Amino acid sequence: ASLGRLWCALYIAGYKTKRLVVNGPYSICRNPLYFFSLIGGIGVGLATETFTIPILILAAFAWYYPYVIRHEEEKLRMHYDEEFETYFRTVPRFWPKWSLLSEPEEYTVIPKTFRKHIFSALWFIWLIGILELIEQFREMNILSTSFSLY
Repeated sequence: ASLGRLWCALYIAGYKTKRLVVNGPYSICRNPLYFFSLIGGIGVGLATETFTIPILILAAFAWYYPYVIRHEEEKLRMHYDEEFETYFRTVPRFWPKWSLLSEPEEYTVIPKTFRKHIFSALWFIWLIGILELIEQFREMNILSTSFSLY
């Protein structure tokens, strides 16, 4: 999930409001950041070693993100008109179609903006580390299990 989000950030950082990004991860699905976020969220949920947390994350995602995606599509349609319509018709909304992958020979990255996006790509790893630390504290009887979230 983190690598996927970094891949997305590489393409979108600094360009999100300046042009319709249709290369790299955006060539295989229109919402790759959300796709990789779902994978990361479920991964974090699985790190809790419960059945309910990943299901709750999946349910929250399924409830919230369709609205967000539709809203963003309306804005893109208004801003990019025909270019977005072509993209809309050829690239799936959420589930990647890897056969559509298209990457340019070269791509200009804006380092300062990309660097700002790195943390948002790595929060899954940080959160799993925190969950593992909590588990270790419990096993060492440093942290009481009476105040657990999972």
